Amino acid sequence: MPIGGFVISVDPDIREEIVTMLSEMEGVEVHGSDAKGNIVAVIDTETSEVMDDLVHGLQKDPQILSVGLTYLNAEDEIEKIVSGELRPEIPFGRKKKNRP
Repeated sequence: MPIGGFVISVDPDIREEIVTMLSEMEGVEVHGSDAKGNIVAVIDTETSEVMDDLVHGLQKDPQILSVGLTYLNAEDEIEKIVSGELRPEIPFGRKKKNRP
């Protein structure tokens, strides 16, 4: 179960709207924000793939300027990968091939 800390930057004029939106998302916990439009959030998901999808969705939102990872803890998931219980679909270090 990966847990990541993120700083999400938005236009300060819509900060409260985005804080509310993030707070309503499953697996996202907002810990604070500032007047400059920086929002501190923790994302806690079942797998790295779920976290990756969630973060990419946030990055595509036109109201969000950036999503920066500040820390990541995935020890539980790494143990499952090492033991063979889990096979990640994220091609770590490899680009995904474009398929027609």
